[in-house]
Amino acid sequence: MPLLTTPYAELDLIRQPDQANDPLQAFDAADEYLLQQLHEQGLAAGTRVLVLNDSFGALAASLAGQLQVTSSGDSHLARMALEKNLARNGLAFDSVPFVPASEHWQGTFDRVLVRVPKTLALLEEQLIRLQGHLAPGAQVIAGAMIKHLPRAAGDLLEKYIGPVQASLAVKKARLLTASAAGRPAATSPYPSRYRLDTPELELVNHANVFCRDGLDIGTRAFLPHLPRNLGNARVADLGCGNGVLAIASALANPDAQYTLVDESYMAVQSAQENWQAALGERAATLMAADGLAGVEKQSLDVVLCNPPFHQQQVVGDFLAWRMFQQAREALVVGGALYIVGNRHLGYHSKLARLFRGVEQVAATPKFVILKARK
Repeated sequence: MPLLTTPYAELDLIRQPDQANDPLQAFDAADEYLLQQLHEQGLAAGTRVLVLNDSFGALAASLAGQLQVTSSGDSHLARMALEKNLARNGLAFDSVPFVPASEHWQGTFDRVLVRVPKTLALLEEQLIRLQGHLAPGAQVIAGAMIKHLPRAAGDLLEKYIGPVQASLAVKKARLLTASAAGRPAATSPYPSRYRLDTPELELVNHANVFCRDGLDIGTRAFLPHLPRNLGNARVADLGCGNGVLAIASALANPDAQYTLVDESYMAVQSAQENWQAALGERAATLMAADGLAGVEKQSLDVVLCNPPFHQQQVVGDFLAWRMFQQAREALVVGGALYIVGNRHLGYHSKLARLFRGVEQVAATPKFVILKARK
């Protein structure tokens, strides 16, 4: 893999999660452009820089030891990548503080480097939260590959930060630089809420939650077919999102024990609030994590999963396949993984390579619900 070479550092970077012979690199031309732009400003060593949505730590690791940098975002995998890439390049793994998107930043910043996220609601929430965190004369510099840079990103910078200047394109990347202009205080429209009739729930969804404004059609197909009569089974909702699968299952299985896991901090925050609203003080474990990677082997009886088919803008089944493998490791012999998936993704044959029995529980014209028994 090529090294990321910028005026700040030469770094050997990896992506997360680990993938043998990964054809994709952990940085792109937008990262290079952002770092070049920052370097040309000749900032003093004490300059405080906030880095947002740094997928694999390319920006923060480059600036570590050069400027006072803080990294923040909604991805636990991004946090893991930053820590691993710092250590991989001879720096302390905790030399750059990381602030999850579910928490708040401290102090003010002179520069903010933003990788424009796929979900513009996350960008909007982050720009609103910058109120009170921008030092006099601060700039917010957002970067993306042009194919992933919607016009609305510039509109949001203009609305919440100040006048925006677009750069020339370099290697198919572009920067948007907004100068802080003391915009009027804005109230965040997030989290959003929607109601379900069956089960009867109101669900809170923070800005980066998948299908924030309504139940996604895969989950809608899955809900009527969740397993019942689980007794005191140990159940995990893998990739829990706002927690709706676990909550619906828990309401129907009052003695079961639940673990809710997602790599999005805002998803876990949403799930925590929704669990408490629906189930009060009933015990559950909720955590931002790399799936079930840290869960003890053979410690679960049931895993529920509506697997993702993309990581940022990269589409594929790598993450789903990895989740299936993690579920198999975590399940007891005789335990079961229940999933919903688009028919065309062919999950039945993939699961048959890992599990001793795979059956179709139900189907709609678009989705299948499968049960895979270990």
